[in-house]
Amino acid sequence: MATELTPQGADPTRIHNIGYRKYDGPRLGRAYARRSLYSQSLRGAYGLGRSAKSKVLPMVLFGVMTATAAIIVAVAVAAPAGTMTKLPLSYTAFAISLQPVIGLYLAAQAPQTVSRDLRFKTVPLYFSRPIERRDYVLAKYAAMASALFALTAIPLVILYAGALLAKFDFGTQTKGFAQGLVSVALLSLLFAGIGLVMAALTPRRGFGVAAVIAVFTISYGAVSTVQAIATSQEADSAVEWLGLFSPATLIDGVQTAFLGATSAFPGGTGPGAGTGVVYLLVVLGLIAGSYAVLMRRYRKVGL
Repeated sequence: MATELTPQGADPTRIHNIGYRKYDGPRLGRAYARRSLYSQSLRGAYGLGRSAKSKVLPMVLFGVMTATAAIIVAVAVAAPAGTMTKLPLSYTAFAISLQPVIGLYLAAQAPQTVSRDLRFKTVPLYFSRPIERRDYVLAKYAAMASALFALTAIPLVILYAGALLAKFDFGTQTKGFAQGLVSVALLSLLFAGIGLVMAALTPRRGFGVAAVIAVFTISYGAVSTVQAIATSQEADSAVEWLGLFSPATLIDGVQTAFLGATSAFPGGTGPGAGTGVVYLLVVLGLIAGSYAVLMRRYRKVGL
């Protein structure tokens, strides 16, 4: 309804039809909203749909991962026949060896995934309807884990294809490839959860980047250094337990105990099956705990 100026004595009120109509289309509901948020967050983790500057770092890091795999394949294929029977770097060792690149990617993209919504206070808009808090957390967690899985699994596919081109044993390579996929899937869930928790603690992206780097890069360096000292002192039993204090060494311990991997621990001695159960329980506990912390965090920023 609008009021129109009219001559004195005339009716001052007139109803205007300005063309608004009710929405008569399909109401797609929570599942559609959750899928949309997941796909948008996954695309954003690689800068897709954003400015060209946002694409540079994730694409460069993705290129580093795939180029490293391609170089390993080139070495295997170019080697004289019979001189090599396996890849220079195993499937399970690939992600651990390139952990600094994965950590840098996570430090750059985890804050982008969650900090912007916190900084610009758009989270309450998501929670207005139909999406709920658990939908938001699940979508963001799944998107970050999927982005990390793509970063780590695609190079393994390149390694596997190269191994077959080099005519290495099919059964051995297939088994190693499957073990590598299980390892990077677990790594993606663990790293995504911890990275998102660190990034969600503050709306300031710079602080989130620093927190993620501290948790992943500094902890890995510190644990590796202390393990090396323990090895030099012949305290091999301490080396196993020290690996519980870094995300990367946790994954190393799990794949050494259960996936037949060669440990990157100093001395090459990883946890056995008994200690490996503790490693696996800690990893699963951290994944579940990360989800719980995110749920609690977003309870405070909802409507």
